[in-house]
Amino acid sequence: MAERWATFGIDLHLEPTGPGLRRGLTDALREAVRTGRLTPGTRLPSSRSLAADLGIARNTVADAYADLIAEGWLTARQGSGTRVADRAVPTPPTRRPSPRRAPGRLPYDLVPGTPDLSSFPRAEWLKATRRALAAAPHDALGYGDPRGRPELRTALADYLARVRGVRTDPERIVVCSGFAHGLHLLCEVLRARGARTLAVESYGLDAHWDLAARAGLTTVPLPFDSLGTRAQDPGAADAVLLSPAHQFPLGGALRPERRAAVVDWARRTGGLILEDDYDGEFRYDRQAVGALQNLDPDHVVYLGTASKSLAPGLRLGWMVLPPSLLPDVVAHGGGRSVSVLEQLTLAEFLTSGAYDRHVRAARLRYRRRRDSLVESLATRVPDVRITGIAAGLHAVLRLPPGTERSVVQAATWQNLAVHGLSRFRHPATGTAAGDALVVGYATPPDHAWASTLDALCRALP
Repeated sequence: MAERWATFGIDLHLEPTGPGLRRGLTDALREAVRTGRLTPGTRLPSSRSLAADLGIARNTVADAYADLIAEGWLTARQGSGTRVADRAVPTPPTRRPSPRRAPGRLPYDLVPGTPDLSSFPRAEWLKATRRALAAAPHDALGYGDPRGRPELRTALADYLARVRGVRTDPERIVVCSGFAHGLHLLCEVLRARGARTLAVESYGLDAHWDLAARAGLTTVPLPFDSLGTRAQDPGAADAVLLSPAHQFPLGGALRPERRAAVVDWARRTGGLILEDDYDGEFRYDRQAVGALQNLDPDHVVYLGTASKSLAPGLRLGWMVLPPSLLPDVVAHGGGRSVSVLEQLTLAEFLTSGAYDRHVRAARLRYRRRRDSLVESLATRVPDVRITGIAAGLHAVLRLPPGTERSVVQAATWQNLAVHGLSRFRHPATGTAAGDALVVGYATPPDHAWASTLDALCRALP
C-alpha cells in the first residue's frame, strides 16, 4: 500500500535532521520554505504520500504539517491540499554581474552560412514530429543502429537519388550531427588508415581545416584560376575535400572536365574525394549540378546537411560512404549522436513531401533576395561587380584593390556584420583572389532585409 501511495504522490526532497523525527521533519520543511526552495503556493505531498516516501509514520508528517500551519509557514484548505503560505521570502544575495559584457551581434547581419531562421517551417515540422512519434515503434527509442534510424536512411536514399543524382542505398548512409561531425569522423578514419595529407580548396572554412589538423592531417591548398579550383591533380594527397556543386565562398561550380579528372585521380591512386554538398538544392539561373559522387560511388564520400535548407540548430547531416569505408566510420561513431526524434521527424518531413515544398518556397524567396541585391548594387553602387550568384545563399562582391579592410570597417560603423573574402583564404595559398566581400543574403529575416541592404550599400565605396 505504501508503494501505491508513493507512486501517485508529489515528489519532494527532504533530509530531516536533529533529534526526533517530527522535529527534524518540521525543521527541514521550515528551512525549505524560509530559503525560498519551496516557493509560495507550492503544493506539498499528502501526509500519506510523504510518509511512504520517507519511510515514517503518517501521523508524524501530519503533526509536522500542523505545526507549520500554526506558525504560518503553510496553509491547508479542503480540496486543495497543503500549500506553502503566501508570505515574503527573503531572496538570497546574488553576485553583482561583471561590468564587462560580451560584444553582442550587430543589428544587421550578412555573414554567410546561415539561412533565414525566421522562415523555419515550425508548424509543418511540429506536425511531422507528431506523426513520426505516433508511428514510431517502441524500439526506436533504444540505442539502435549506429548508422542512424532506418526510416531516415531510407528516406534520404530516395531523396538524394531523385534530387541530387546520388547513387546509394540505405545501408551505405550514416547519419551524423552536421557536416563538421561527419568530416571529423572521416579525418579520424583516414588518419587511422595511415593518411597524412588532405588537399583542400584555396578558399574555404578554417573550421574544416582545423578539424583535419586535430585529426593529424596536414591540409594543402589546391591551386585555382579564373575557371575555379584546379582539382584535377591533387598530387601526393591522400584525400581531397571539395564543394563541387557550389564552391564556398567563391561560388562557382567545378567544371565537368575537372570533375572527371579528379575522379580519375582517385581511381588511379586509391585516393578519396570528400564532397561537401552544403547548398546543392538552391540554384537560380542554371540547371542543378548533380553530385560528383555519381561518377564513382566507390571513391567519393557524399556529405549533406539540413543546416542550409532547414536550420543548423537541428544538427542533422548525413554521409553516403563507399562500402570499403563504411565499417571504419561506423566504428568511430555515427547516427547515435543524433536525436532519434529529430531523425524520425526529418524522415517524415521527406517522405510526406513537406521538405520539397519548403525547399521550393525557400528557393523562390532567396532568388528574390538575390535579385534585389543585384538591382540595388547596379543602381546605387555600379562600380561593384557581383559574382557567384547563379546558385547558393551567398554572393561575392568584388571591390577595388586594397579596399577590403576599410569596407569591412565601414560596414561595422553601419552596424552591419559582413566578412571579407580574405577571411576564407587558406594560409598556405600563394595567390589571392582579390579584394571582395562574401555576402550571405539568406541570413537576415524578411523584415530586416531592406534595412540590411541599405546598410550594405552605405558601406560600399
